[in-house]
Amino acid sequence: MASKPKKPATPKAAQYPRKAVPLELAMDDCNEVRGSKFAKLATSPELAAHRVIDAAEKKSGLGDQLDVPTLMDQLRDQAAAVNRGDLSQAEAMLMNQATALQSLFARLAERGMGCDHAPAFEANMRMALRAQSQCRATLETLAAIKNPPIVYARQANVTTGPQQVNNGIPAPTQAREIKSEQTQLSGGSHELLPDARASGIASRVNPALETLGEIDRAEVPRG
Repeated sequence: MASKPKKPATPKAAQYPRKAVPLELAMDDCNEVRGSKFAKLATSPELAAHRVIDAAEKKSGLGDQLDVPTLMDQLRDQAAAVNRGDLSQAEAMLMNQATALQSLFARLAERGMGCDHAPAFEANMRMALRAQSQCRATLETLAAIKNPPIVYARQANVTTGPQQVNNGIPAPTQAREIKSEQTQLSGGSHELLPDARASGIASRVNPALETLGEIDRAEVPRG
């Protein structure tokens, strides 16, 4: 018995990439809430990156295949990884950029060496050396990410008003303060002031006793 011919399979609908920027809006959102959501989306870093990528890839053919919501999610995931301390994406980006700049340097230098006129040679070599400088700066940034520099910071004393803080200078001793006070009281000279205590003791002596001692003193006969 002859078998029935199989029906041709129905072709699946072509999956076209989504080009609309995703934004969640509820039916009961007031105008203020809607405006806030649109402002947050317009100032988001992932939307700015999407606009640049879309403009750069329009003529390459890749932009037609980009799914905008998926691209936005990918950009958010990369930013979240950096916040967690995962810099693998940034390190890979910098390394690939340095390699691309090295290739650009080689191509421009090659074009410059093939020029017979000085202006063309100078223009190509100037751009080649600029690409080489950017390559070096990219590698330095990558090295700084892999091995952050160690910063040694000293304590800084910050004061307000007419104040001065001297670190490392010992405070004056008490003897030096006393000596300074005596110098100021004596008028700046090195002479000692009269001792007030000695004059007080002398004034407390009874002059009558001194006279009595002279009267009652025994006479010694002279030979």
